[in-house]
Amino acid sequence: MSNPSTLGEFILANLEPILMEWESFARTIEPPALTMDDDALRDHAREMLLTVAHDLRQSQTEEQQSLKAQGQGGTKRGPTAAETHAEARLLSGYTVEQLVSEYRALRASVLRLWTDATERAPSDLHECTRFNEAIDQALAESVARYARMVKQSQNMFLAILGHDLRNPLGAIISGASFMMGASDLSPKYMLVSTRMYTSGQRMSKLINDLIDFTRTHQGTGIPVRLSGGNFMEVCRNVVAELQISHPDRAIELTGPGAIELLFDNGRMAQVMSNLIGNALQYGAADAPVGVVVQRDAAHVRIAIHNNGPILEPGQLIRVFEPFMRFAATEPGQEIHSTNLGIGLYIAREIVHAHGGMIAVESIAGEGTTFTISLPVPAAR
Repeated sequence: MSNPSTLGEFILANLEPILMEWESFARTIEPPALTMDDDALRDHAREMLLTVAHDLRQSQTEEQQSLKAQGQGGTKRGPTAAETHAEARLLSGYTVEQLVSEYRALRASVLRLWTDATERAPSDLHECTRFNEAIDQALAESVARYARMVKQSQNMFLAILGHDLRNPLGAIISGASFMMGASDLSPKYMLVSTRMYTSGQRMSKLINDLIDFTRTHQGTGIPVRLSGGNFMEVCRNVVAELQISHPDRAIELTGPGAIELLFDNGRMAQVMSNLIGNALQYGAADAPVGVVVQRDAAHVRIAIHNNGPILEPGQLIRVFEPFMRFAATEPGQEIHSTNLGIGLYIAREIVHAHGGMIAVESIAGEGTTFTISLPVPAAR
């Protein structure tokens, strides 16, 4: 085995023995390695080693060293060998733990072979440090690319799932609606068709929430189409719909007869439905849900209040995060939840798309209140 004086030169002179050791380790990773040939197992290791060796032979400032230690030393335009390696491993079925284990094996192989070649002087510690920094940089690039690809795949799957479910669900809702309008349907079948229609509407809402969630995570955000309209009319319609599905609950809407505003009618109806529905779900069954709408010269403010159990401080700071479901109920109160835990997250994104703000406070003895503030465009 060749034994140059520096670690960078050692790697260049001993690429084959290093790759052989790394390949032997890679073959122990099952099941993906069982389906890959020798060339695939070595795919990008050679290029990564060449990159590391080149890096070791270059001078380095303290700032560059610090950035590499934090995994922020990449300067190459386009995908690096480490990023390409991560893509190939993900497509081959590797887990992120298996990906990281390859870097551990590569690091260990190089250092062991270099140490075994001959005794090293204390000054060689600097070489080891530089090598570890370069491997850490490559590892950071691989893990970051792997995580991005996993997230993109998940979002794409959710988007396709939601889109493809819309048509068959629409057919079910339309069929149930047609049956409900029949005059010769027996009460038993009328009850079944009504339940089908109600369940279909709930499923449709879940699918719409799912599609909105994937939009926010694909960088496009939730689209809003602003137009003039009476915001109070939207509030009254949402309350009326929720009152039908919750006949045993009281919803008290307070506000002026009309508030003209520039907003997306459908999206703000979605916000109000999510927030009032949330208040009905978690509020005390024997207390009304309060909805108060006010306007001043610059803002429209909406407060949705319930008298249910309060949210703890740790819950308050996470309440708008996706997939957060806080099953806070009163003793003996049972909640049948059919939501995904993204309704509040979507409500926040829609409000932000309108240039508004949303907040929550929860006070013992007073309950929980969600407050929305929407800007009123200045008169021209």
